[in-house]
Amino acid sequence: MRILFLNPVGILGGAERALLDLMACLKQQDSALSLHLLAGTAGPLLDEARALGVDARLLPLPEHLSTLGDSALRGHGPLEALRFARRLAPTSGLLVDHGRALRRDVADISPDLVHSNGIKTHLLSAATAGLPLKRVWHIHDFLGERPLVRRALRLLSPLASAAIANSRAVGDDTRQVLFRVPVHVVYNGVDTTHFSPGPADGAQLDRLAGLPEAPEGTLRVGLVATYARWKGQDVFLEAAATLTRLYPALPVRFYLVGAPLYQTPGSQFSEDELRRLIASRGLAERVGLVPFQPHPASVYRALDVFVHASTRREPFGLTIAEALACGRPAIVSNASGAAEALTNGTDALLIPPGNVHALVQALRTLLEDAALRARLGTAARLTAAASFSRERYASEVLTLYRTLVRSSPPI
Repeated sequence: MRILFLNPVGILGGAERALLDLMACLKQQDSALSLHLLAGTAGPLLDEARALGVDARLLPLPEHLSTLGDSALRGHGPLEALRFARRLAPTSGLLVDHGRALRRDVADISPDLVHSNGIKTHLLSAATAGLPLKRVWHIHDFLGERPLVRRALRLLSPLASAAIANSRAVGDDTRQVLFRVPVHVVYNGVDTTHFSPGPADGAQLDRLAGLPEAPEGTLRVGLVATYARWKGQDVFLEAAATLTRLYPALPVRFYLVGAPLYQTPGSQFSEDELRRLIASRGLAERVGLVPFQPHPASVYRALDVFVHASTRREPFGLTIAEALACGRPAIVSNASGAAEALTNGTDALLIPPGNVHALVQALRTLLEDAALRARLGTAARLTAAASFSRERYASEVLTLYRTLVRSSPPI
């Protein structure tokens, strides 16, 4: 079976790390599979895919298209929609040219099935209409919250043979948008051998953040995420400031681990903006900024408490699965897809999204109770191994591939 993956970007965000885990495990489960990848921008995704034995190629997405997104429209009115329409207007010619190139490359690879891993590639897969292949759209977003995308994908939905949703919540949302497309809920997977409990080097975080090494006995709390505004870095900093003010004797240091990875304008914090927030809250000696780490297992192990603080519902949250697999006690927004597999007080502490007070209380509870941290960490590892292993992830996806390829002729 020949499988072609389409990904809009070559950077390593959560969807891309999940894709790499999927490709690696597919090769292990069926060595006869022929795996191919087309990515819309250059980046480490291509190199890491090639290292797995995947035929990975760059099909450059024009910059005007790669930076175009309607996520800014979420919750906004007619004025924002008009601005977006003006940005959209010059893209028609670019879409036609890119569509021709995509169709040519897909025909050259001649896959049995195309697995699209992002909204832009779902839309662009229209260029493959009429080719003898099946199409799977992997849904990593709440499509219902994105008005233009919702309408466009609904129109194109007859092209999709099936959709994969990365959580039950995303699955329910996707069914409302795509109607007759079969939707399969498959939680993302991580390498639970690589992401596993191990020696912790807390001083590593200090070095990466450019801070003096914290005194012995200092507890380290971290949020690991891209700098997308909804990931909650501002909530995390507000909670750190509140905790420091109310409980100044707590020996704790805080870390923001990540970077502004994506290209959509206005959707992310800049490093300068975060540094200003840190300074304005008097946290310069308490908070460190750690650059994006493409292989973050050692970062998770260095944390005494992992925090997921997204301010709105999150489709999945791969960092949650990774941190739990490393046996870290975690505070997790209960609106994340990964939280569907968690039990509050058993394998994590669950809090409402964007709630600073709840985050402060959960932090205080964990920082003051070493036994609770140990118990949650042990249970977290068990949950990750049971629910978030990449072997389970790849097995479920491969079963879907085989079912589709054996079924009726493709569109």
